[in-house]
Amino acid sequence: MAEPVAVLPVKRIVAILWSDESILSLAHERLTHLFGPIDFVGTDHLFDATTFYDAEMGAPIHRRLISHQTLSHPESIVADKEATNQIETSLRQQGDRKVNLDIGYLDLHKVVLASMKPAGQKIHLARGVYADLTFRFARRGYQPLEWTFLDLRDGRYQEDFLAIRAIYREQIRQGGILP
Repeated sequence: MAEPVAVLPVKRIVAILWSDESILSLAHERLTHLFGPIDFVGTDHLFDATTFYDAEMGAPIHRRLISHQTLSHPESIVADKEATNQIETSLRQQGDRKVNLDIGYLDLHKVVLASMKPAGQKIHLARGVYADLTFRFARRGYQPLEWTFLDLRDGRYQEDFLAIRAIYREQIRQGGILP
């Protein structure tokens, strides 16, 4: 029988879709209040993979990756998703969502995003929240999977993911978790 091994803490990330900088600023404030200081803010990229959100959020829409300094346990993704859904709701205007917060985590081997929508590759965790394995780390980069969002899949965020991974690696090294 295999003995359980300690689970490493993970790096909380948020992929933010936004079209209004004032709403983005409020989202940053609320995320910081909930999860602690932001230690990485990625480059804003045009979200041009679909027009699905344009009617609700307005166009043009951008996506930004951020990470939080405080490491978390992987199972906290359930409560994190519920909390980011509350932020989205609180920032609605005339009933329309003005920010989309795709929360998840990164570790040395993968990126997992939380989802409220079931699909074949997603694993139900609790309370309607699913874990969606979005990337795996191989060949010195995060490799997308066939279901990874189109804009995340095309490579434009690779440098951001690698920068967050470098921060995370240093954190776990300084914490005595890695040699």
